[in-house]
Amino acid sequence: MIQMENLHKSFQDLEVLKGVSLQVEKGEILALIGGSGHGKTVILKHVAGLMKPDRGRVYVNGKDVYKLRGDELEQLRSHLGFLFQSGALFSSLNVFDNVAFPLREKTRLGEREIREKVINVLEQVGLSGAEDKYPAQISGGMIKRTALARSLVRNPEIMLFDEPTTGLDPVIAHIILDLIKSVHKDLGFTGIIVSHELSRVFQIVQKVAMLHEGLILFVGTPEEIMVSRDPVVRQFVTEALRIPSSAMRSFDREEKPRGKE
Repeated sequence: MIQMENLHKSFQDLEVLKGVSLQVEKGEILALIGGSGHGKTVILKHVAGLMKPDRGRVYVNGKDVYKLRGDELEQLRSHLGFLFQSGALFSSLNVFDNVAFPLREKTRLGEREIREKVINVLEQVGLSGAEDKYPAQISGGMIKRTALARSLVRNPEIMLFDEPTTGLDPVIAHIILDLIKSVHKDLGFTGIIVSHELSRVFQIVQKVAMLHEGLILFVGTPEEIMVSRDPVVRQFVTEALRIPSSAMRSFDREEKPRGKE
């Protein structure tokens, strides 16, 4: 569903992406992890067509994102939802109108159909009854849930999550990640989630990719990254999960010599 080939991106003299290649299969969620400032959000913006690489290609559902123009690019984006780190709600609109915004701007649905879709998705994220509240009147967790509802209201095939739990307390953060897991089960979208909340994220994704110094250092399952012997991967995981280095031995698989049977 998503394929990146040899992505390079620099900002003035700072080379952020140095040849990123990565693939996300249809229906799976991939956790994109790595240190702050290593380019994870930059990758998401390339997938969404919000940035253009200096070199390399991004294919979404077989289409080269950077060869699309006008209606073709808009058609691609109509199948994509983006949950921004800040939520990016319109402060002058209430919860209902924030969620309804993409339907009013990008579809020809009537107000009755829009209301039905918005009410349904708000119920899905646990915000029934909050339709008339404004962003300044709701909590950080409710802001994230409103933003999640807005990104889901058009039933996207692809979801991009940029630090969906940043600034939230651990309980609310887990609620948001549980919502993502639940909605993925219902809709079956293909997703990329950037997060430092590894303990919970590893329970809801099928694949993990670690970005380090502009390159993908590791790709595998959550179970495989837990037993990686790469020193950089191992250090990042132990620090992110706050696991003592000695305790990582309990995650190591036994390595037995394979002889002839």
